[in-house]
Amino acid sequence: MNAADRLTDGLYALGWSTVKKLPEPVAAQLGRTVADAAWKRRGKGVQRLEANYARVVPDASPQRLAELSRAGMRSYLRYWMESFRLPAWSAERVRTGFDPKGAHHLTDGLAAGKGVILALPHLANWDLAGAWVTTTLGIPFTTVAERLKPETLYDRFVAYREGLGMEVLAHSGASAFGTLARRLRDGGLVCLVADRDLSAAGVEVDFFGERARMPAGPALLAQQTGAQLLPVTLWYDDSPVMQGRVHPPVEVPEGGTRIEKTAVMTQALADTFASGIAEHPEDWHMLQRLWLADLDPAKGPA
Repeated sequence: MNAADRLTDGLYALGWSTVKKLPEPVAAQLGRTVADAAWKRRGKGVQRLEANYARVVPDASPQRLAELSRAGMRSYLRYWMESFRLPAWSAERVRTGFDPKGAHHLTDGLAAGKGVILALPHLANWDLAGAWVTTTLGIPFTTVAERLKPETLYDRFVAYREGLGMEVLAHSGASAFGTLARRLRDGGLVCLVADRDLSAAGVEVDFFGERARMPAGPALLAQQTGAQLLPVTLWYDDSPVMQGRVHPPVEVPEGGTRIEKTAVMTQALADTFASGIAEHPEDWHMLQRLWLADLDPAKGPA
């Protein structure tokens, strides 16, 4: 492990060991302070966030985009402060920390016995939403995680999410899709963050008027297993409670090839994601390139 990797791993370890011990108002203020400092430095992540917001709010002035990127960084650091503290939250704090609308789509889908896939974008705090499912509803689920470097950092994320009641599979694992399919056939729940393709082999969609690529996995799993595919959007308001919505199922088209069905279903997900992002752009934590026009074909997603 090189010096940069050791520093990264050490900073995350410090966050999980120290931030969770802080009083909640202190942690929230720390997050805002760190966010504002990062925003003022205008590093690559902030610049990319602002460029992505320019797609979402195309008529925004430079001043409005700057305001959005500052709010976006504050939202992003709120996510981190909450995530560092989540392992220390009581079941009651988790229950009252998230208010999802349309949760009956999830419970009704699971009651049907065919499994459910929740697909969501990088909005607000998806880890808190997952903890609410496992803690409040008592429903375990399986997800995948990007294999981060250094390996010790990936291990920390896996341990953190497993501690919240999730089964975590490596995104790069060859058997991940098969394991997800088995969980669904057994009537289980799978949750996937699905607004950014990490394989460079995803499905092209229209997203805010331009072409982007999103993962085919959610649509393929729904077709192969018969599980319901439910989009989810999340957002923050001015309260400590995160808001969310479980949307109605994305149906499998009756006609067409598997590729054609996957394209239609993935576009339906993209449209639902776009509606949620457009309503709360500052809560979309996309600090990487997403649209095809921004991607370097030689390097893939960045």
